[in-house]
Amino acid sequence: MAVKLSTKNIEANTRLRRPEWLKVKLGRNEDFAHVRRLIQRQKLHTVCESARCPNIGECWSRRTATFMILGNTCTRSCRFCNIETGKPSEYDVQEPQRIAAAVKELRLRHAVITSVTRDDLSDGGAFIFAETVRLIHEQLPDCTIEVLIPDFQGDTDDLDTVLNAHPDILNHNLETVERLQKPLRVQATYQRSLSVLSHARQRGFVTKSGIMVGVGETKDEIVQTLHDLRAIDCQILTIGQYLPPSKSHYPLDRFYSPQEFAELKAVALELGFKYVESGPLVRSSYHADEQVLQR
Repeated sequence: MAVKLSTKNIEANTRLRRPEWLKVKLGRNEDFAHVRRLIQRQKLHTVCESARCPNIGECWSRRTATFMILGNTCTRSCRFCNIETGKPSEYDVQEPQRIAAAVKELRLRHAVITSVTRDDLSDGGAFIFAETVRLIHEQLPDCTIEVLIPDFQGDTDDLDTVLNAHPDILNHNLETVERLQKPLRVQATYQRSLSVLSHARQRGFVTKSGIMVGVGETKDEIVQTLHDLRAIDCQILTIGQYLPPSKSHYPLDRFYSPQEFAELKAVALELGFKYVESGPLVRSSYHADEQVLQR
């Protein structure tokens, strides 16, 4: 059934009063300032800023950040995402070197690398992903690496380019339940995303995925999504609350309580996920350094 959106509904739902558990204090200290200066100096992008992540204060104060490669403009128009959509102009072959230098300066034990989607590139940006992983391994051999990748339009050769660089975790988000894929992820498909994760797992890589809740899904649909991920042996899962970045984004249906997130975590662990991060403010790379230790 088609999902109809109206400006009235979007405005009303976007303005739902946030409950206390979604109010975030900006924890800023010298480490936060150091991360900011480093990102500016190296001319890097982070999903923390571009996607308006609510955890930026906490994470940067812990000297962690999720680096976003391949520019700051995405070729896709997902209805939930705050990242700019359009025709990208950036393709910087020196970017992997600057990322590796930043990771080394921060002395990260776990680095998370993501990107905008670059359907305009013949390899979807797989080469830059691979180079970034390779150079981090070279600069900081003890640092584990997680890549949060796009679907590369289902091209397994491009996916293998990234995997052949040997990241420690291959992360690709389903984002939502199957019924709501098309309204939220206009140019993506549920089965294609599952196939990306399945291919990586079949090659022996640790796989991870994430979903957001509060967009109109049912609990049965969430549980089915978890079953689908476990059917391809996905091992790490994140579940977080959807928060519309603006009135023009997909409307919020409702807020989940901390208790509901705890119940979803219990279901996921019972299904066999090795590590589950489930909570109102959880995002794809939230506490990712702890997840790699638990795998």
